[in-house]
Amino acid sequence: MKLYSQKDVDRRALKGARVAILGYGSQGRAHALNLKDSGHDVVVGVRKGGASWKKAKKDGLRVAEPAAAVEGADLIAILVPDTAQKEFYKGIRKSLKPGAALLFAHGFNIHFRQIKPSKDLDVVLIAPKGPGDLVRRQYAQGRGVPCLLAVHQDASGKAHARALAYAHGIGGTRGGVLETTFAEETETDLFGEQAVLCGGTTELVVKGFETLVEAGYQPEVAYYECLHELKLIVDLLHEGGLAKMHQFISETAKYGDLTRGPRIVNERVKNEMRKVLKEVQSGRFARQWIRENAQGRGTYQKLLNEDTNRQIEKVGATLRARMPWLQEESRKGARP
Repeated sequence: MKLYSQKDVDRRALKGARVAILGYGSQGRAHALNLKDSGHDVVVGVRKGGASWKKAKKDGLRVAEPAAAVEGADLIAILVPDTAQKEFYKGIRKSLKPGAALLFAHGFNIHFRQIKPSKDLDVVLIAPKGPGDLVRRQYAQGRGVPCLLAVHQDASGKAHARALAYAHGIGGTRGGVLETTFAEETETDLFGEQAVLCGGTTELVVKGFETLVEAGYQPEVAYYECLHELKLIVDLLHEGGLAKMHQFISETAKYGDLTRGPRIVNERVKNEMRKVLKEVQSGRFARQWIRENAQGRGTYQKLLNEDTNRQIEKVGATLRARMPWLQEESRKGARP
């Protein structure tokens, strides 16, 4: 494992460099503001007159159309959504100067060859392990969100140093920067989303809720048990792993965890996880998702509508309306 901190940064790598941040969503805003506050020359590239243009200008940043922002830039961070990057890149590639660095926060389009940069460019990845709002908040508090770093193409001989200096500029070296590859970052990220963080977790919650309701229990009680209290467990896991969770749950809960948990998430489930991982590694998932976008996202929208119209969503909306502290916590977590 190669883990970099502030002492490893070559501050000359981006000294005097012009950094173009393309896109002003959650990550784009955080990166641009953090880099500016770190003393870097930053320009934001977005569509003129749009909401992002106005927001970036209000935040005190220099703004230009994407192609203009890229001209003369030494490092260009492409932080628009994955699904838009291929077409977006076509609009800026002629404006890239030889020797510039292209930076991504997720490796999808490079790893699956949707974007094929010319050989005279550095191609690097800095992926914060947290949403943009958190990246900004932690930086403002003198801390930093850990990042992943990868180098796909080193035309200048300074790609690694440039990427690490960028990570330092957004606060990443305060939390630690772990070296990886575009393949590892992309494949583990997709697998984690599908099998555990999003797909796995939500399906486990829904199936648990449905099991209780089908057995005759009140939907509201099932919601509290299978969804609402999940945050308590996730917070414990996030703060101190399995050990802290076991420390703060009851002996009865621990015994149930240790004896019944492996019956639910068993070897059959793990075999399905292996299949999901192989689909990611082979590019099957990427091809399917790219095709779905090209065909107008009909299946995706149908599945999304079905997912958000489940009984658990309707019950949850009613119960959450009676918990005003949830909205207060959400506002506290809003970006500055």
